[in-house]
Amino acid sequence: MSKAPQNAVRPFGWQDKLGYAMGDMGCNFSFQLVSTFMQLFYLQYIGIEAKHYATIILISKIFDAVNDIVIGNLVDTKKIGKKSKYMPWIILGAVTLVIFNVMLFAPVTSLPYAGKYAWCLISYCLWSIAYTMVNVPYGSLHSVITDDPQQRVTLSTFRSIGAALPAMIVMIALPPIVYSKQTNALGEEIDVLKGGILLPVAVVMSVFAFFVLWGTTKLVKERVHRDTAENVTGFKAIISSAKSYFTNRAMVGATIATVASVGLINSTMSLNNMVFQYFFNAADKTGIAMVGSYAPMIVVMAIIGKLTKKFGKKNVLVTAMFIGAVAGVISLFAPITADSKGMILYIVCLMGLNVGNAVFQISVWAIVADCIEVSSRKTGKSEEGSLYAIYSFFRKLAQGIGQAVVSWGLVAINFKEGENAVQDLGFGNKVKMLYIILLMVASVISVLAMKFIYNIGKKEEEEFANKAA
Repeated sequence: MSKAPQNAVRPFGWQDKLGYAMGDMGCNFSFQLVSTFMQLFYLQYIGIEAKHYATIILISKIFDAVNDIVIGNLVDTKKIGKKSKYMPWIILGAVTLVIFNVMLFAPVTSLPYAGKYAWCLISYCLWSIAYTMVNVPYGSLHSVITDDPQQRVTLSTFRSIGAALPAMIVMIALPPIVYSKQTNALGEEIDVLKGGILLPVAVVMSVFAFFVLWGTTKLVKERVHRDTAENVTGFKAIISSAKSYFTNRAMVGATIATVASVGLINSTMSLNNMVFQYFFNAADKTGIAMVGSYAPMIVVMAIIGKLTKKFGKKNVLVTAMFIGAVAGVISLFAPITADSKGMILYIVCLMGLNVGNAVFQISVWAIVADCIEVSSRKTGKSEEGSLYAIYSFFRKLAQGIGQAVVSWGLVAINFKEGENAVQDLGFGNKVKMLYIILLMVASVISVLAMKFIYNIGKKEEEEFANKAA
């Protein structure tokens, strides 16, 4: 491993922080829209049945997971640009992401049911390829911008800041636009998703995502260069990377925690929309809960650097996740009612539940970079793209599992599909309990994985820092 000559690349600074934040901002203008509204769009507007949507997600996520590994290997072994290993891949992916993000929200209500099913499956698979071509090289950048652990925490924090803006827009600004009050067959006033408006929303957000990602390629610099002489290509490279990945105990622990966090927290946000839609009957106020959910993240962003430097990433994470698990138990028995007071209590519960996830989401990219660093020092190989792709494989698999769990959960509580469907009495409360249980289970799994499997402690982080100096 070596660094670029000091006179060739400017020192790590604000341009790298801003550029890296813009990268996840660009990714999340697409990802947040898809993860928050795709399920609602196809269930409530297009009319796909929940049990069929679950199979669509599982099939597409298995495809997506395999696709991650293939693209990760291509990023490591096929240099398509003259100067950078990663930037040309980001631009190529950003262009295709615009196209397939728009395709995903096409109002195909006139197609026969089989056509709707095929459209959803095919467009989601194509979107997944495009997103991977952006996200794998972008995520791999983290470990080559700097090899200093604290600078990596800074990058991870700025990545979370970049991701937060699209999330706030999707969860706060969009609900009043995409929902309207209508009267159902029983004469009740309910919130109904205006699915047709999601197409122009997707166009605007996709185009903006492209220009933000382009900005990343202009601001971020790669400083850490690893010897690639021992690297192999093709299928052997995939096997070699898989061996490096699964013999890395820290990576295994971080992966298990990620699957829990992404699968049962990040990928279940559509349930929160349903809580406000069916329990509080106030879909336009979903953004209030979003503010409450992000409050812990805002606080964590301000202090995460000092906390991890003093106590180490592992200790900070385990403590925060334990708080989230305890908050989940309390939330199950909290007297949350379907009025304004109950809404405030619900938001407070979400704040407690999201403490652990906030810390994890902010520091996870620094953790993954540290795990990749462990493998690179051990093997001497430049496998950043492939290792990140395998990690992304499990993130994508977790997204599919989470969305499938949501769909199966909705089947279990007798959700009625369709734009003007009338739900059973008590359905809103069942959705609320389902959402809280999934968040709590995620916190418990994450605590166990980071406490007993992940093995990069404060001592190891200090060793990384000394070697990077």
